[in-house]
Amino acid sequence: MWNILNHLPLLIAVSCCALFQPLHAAWISGEEAIMGTKVNVQLWHLDKREGEAAVQAVIEEFQRLDHKLSPYIEHSELAIVNRVAASKPVVISEEFYRLLEASLEYSKLTKGAFDITFASIGHRYDYRKGIKPNNSTIDRTLPLIDYRNIRLVADNRTVSFEKPGVRIDLGGIAKGYAVDQGIELLRQRGIEHALISAGGDSRLLGDHRGRPWHIGIQAPRDKARMAAMLPLVDNAISTSGDYERFFERDGIRYHHIISPKTGRSADTLQSVTIIGPNATRTDALSTSVFVLGAEKGMALINRLQDVDAVIIDKDGKMNTSDGFADADSQ
Repeated sequence: MWNILNHLPLLIAVSCCALFQPLHAAWISGEEAIMGTKVNVQLWHLDKREGEAAVQAVIEEFQRLDHKLSPYIEHSELAIVNRVAASKPVVISEEFYRLLEASLEYSKLTKGAFDITFASIGHRYDYRKGIKPNNSTIDRTLPLIDYRNIRLVADNRTVSFEKPGVRIDLGGIAKGYAVDQGIELLRQRGIEHALISAGGDSRLLGDHRGRPWHIGIQAPRDKARMAAMLPLVDNAISTSGDYERFFERDGIRYHHIISPKTGRSADTLQSVTIIGPNATRTDALSTSVFVLGAEKGMALINRLQDVDAVIIDKDGKMNTSDGFADADSQ
């Protein structure tokens, strides 16, 4: 799917041109805690002031989306929908509507492995305090997890829920979407080399000034080590893992990636990394493959033409999709 060799002429040309850049041209970066994670922006700009303004624009875009999509902000669109949509249809913004449409499309593509109604049980977990719902609560509320409980009406741009108690959470797609929005803002400002990351979701604009970006995949059981380093240009990459938000009890790891079929943490993998054209897609698919497991998840990725995957199973074994083999053979 991707091959760094295809970019060699471009990389060589850009490297030569870099010798003639003005002395004040520089890499500019910024970082902020938003959406429950660290948002990092790095970009190259000929003018420091304009570059700093571009970084700030990306940060403000993340803040805007957090206030729209967070389930924890009382007056966000998402929080209002969770409070009201089971009793009556809620008119929502076009942007929010498009995100819900995309979420339902990924639910259909993955046969329910991606399901934003996981929050109907997911909100009962508190990973900081080590709180989980008991088995009877999970069994009683499990029917609420079903993307078909969401009803969208395009004519009046409304959303409603078919059952009381249904909740949604866009944690499996919102950060990727925000990354894509940030990259689009940078494009509009004429920026050609940048990286935006938000937790496990990143997108690269162009190359790293004459060479590829090198993006690491963390070893799930060793924060000090990278399981792999990937040279990437103009790609998005997302990793979903069981090692960021979790607690352990009686030898069981409870983490935030909930299987819609069980209402419990998916437990057959340690991490999934997806490489693809945009972060909205890689974010949703990394969550989906984690829930599907290695066999079904890899089969899905190998059917799709625009993405690749690195899967680390529960034993720490790494598996890669067919696109890596194709790249090695070229």
